Amino acid sequence: MTASETLFCEHILLPQGWSSDVLLTFGADGGIAALDTSVEAIPQTVKASGPVVPALPNLHSHAFQRAMAGLAELAGSTEDSFWTWRDSMYKLVARMSLDDIEVVATKLYSELLKGGFGHVVEFHYFHQAGADRRRGNAADTSRRILSAARGAGIGLTHLPVFYAHAGFGGTEPGEGQRPFIHTVDGFLGLLDALRPDCDAMGATLGLAIHSLRAATPDEMRAILAAEKTGGPIHIHVAEQEREVEDCLAWSGRRPVDFLLDEMPVDARWCAIHATHMTPEETARLARSGAVAGLCPATEANLGDGIFPATDYLAQGGVFGIGTDSHVATSVAEELRLLEYGQRLRDRRRNRLASGPGASVGRTMFDAALKGGAQAAGLSGHGIRIGARADLVVLDGNNPFIGAASADQILDRWLFAVGDAAVRDVMVGGQWVVREGRHRDEEAIDRRFRDVLQRLG
Repeated sequence: MTASETLFCEHILLPQGWSSDVLLTFGADGGIAALDTSVEAIPQTVKASGPVVPALPNLHSHAFQRAMAGLAELAGSTEDSFWTWRDSMYKLVARMSLDDIEVVATKLYSELLKGGFGHVVEFHYFHQAGADRRRGNAADTSRRILSAARGAGIGLTHLPVFYAHAGFGGTEPGEGQRPFIHTVDGFLGLLDALRPDCDAMGATLGLAIHSLRAATPDEMRAILAAEKTGGPIHIHVAEQEREVEDCLAWSGRRPVDFLLDEMPVDARWCAIHATHMTPEETARLARSGAVAGLCPATEANLGDGIFPATDYLAQGGVFGIGTDSHVATSVAEELRLLEYGQRLRDRRRNRLASGPGASVGRTMFDAALKGGAQAAGLSGHGIRIGARADLVVLDGNNPFIGAASADQILDRWLFAVGDAAVRDVMVGGQWVVREGRHRDEEAIDRRFRDVLQRLG
């Protein structure tokens, strides 16, 4: 699929709200060069087949885990939890090669595009793959992620992850964690090695600390003092109740309090999950300027808990959404589950609307767009001049979408239609999804099927 120079949109969601009869002009750099409102359709101009909205950034991905989606639903002999799921994940890691990582990531990224995402933040801690581990070059797996993003056509923020320990206080890692492990110097060298690769493909480079249990405070401070990426900083925090209990036993403080007390958390940071917070921690995280990185489908799948979104938003907190382990791969499912979790906890409806008469879908969509862009280190968000042309065209032939107007379009997409509403997706001025199909869907699916069959 080739680039379009212009796109005529009968209905489009701009930063200032819904607009009609808008002509977008795209530059050679994949950005939006011009935006003309209230124009008439021009002959020979490509016309969007339905309402146009920004493609959302996905702020949290472990791409390789897409290969195990659906394989951890067999009940064990104990109380299943995140921790038993993690054992299954370690077994998958032990079997995957460099080629497998790239094939699985390419498949995932094609699915994310079809789900309405245009950019992905890859929280990448799988640094040494299977038999390739003997070679000792941790940059190889990252380069496969970059290749997968390029092949699928999705925007990428790459976050190599520092991971050194199995538990709080510097516990030695277990055998299943060996493919993830770094020293501080080795990790800083990895960031330096990947800078040219990211620059060459236009990817944003940042970094992540896996969690407070996987890095000591001194290691975290050494990395933060020496890193030169200038990009986002992400960390898993307070995902499970056991993590909170272990952090209290180790430090006398809860994880979010410890993080905010000890680290220079600001708008560069993204606290992934942050599920288990007190009201005081919730208010502190909101005031910090950091993004809360929410992954409702994975959090539900793992039985993590429900993020205090109503209280967090009431404090002015910023959030975005990710797909984490990729049991779901769509904007609609993540946002719908976010709202439904609040409803189930509170036994009330329409929890995340910005006020009386406001659309729940529009409130969440706007918030996830803003927070996702911040967490991805993107300079702007939305459909505006100078922004990268990342667009979703919803299916105007679908009766739910075709009969809707203004914010009702988003509510119908998120709460009634789901993935089926996503018709076309453009990233950087290039059409990567047309009529619900990725540009390389057959070849990607064939390679992915071969990998799944071999991995068993």
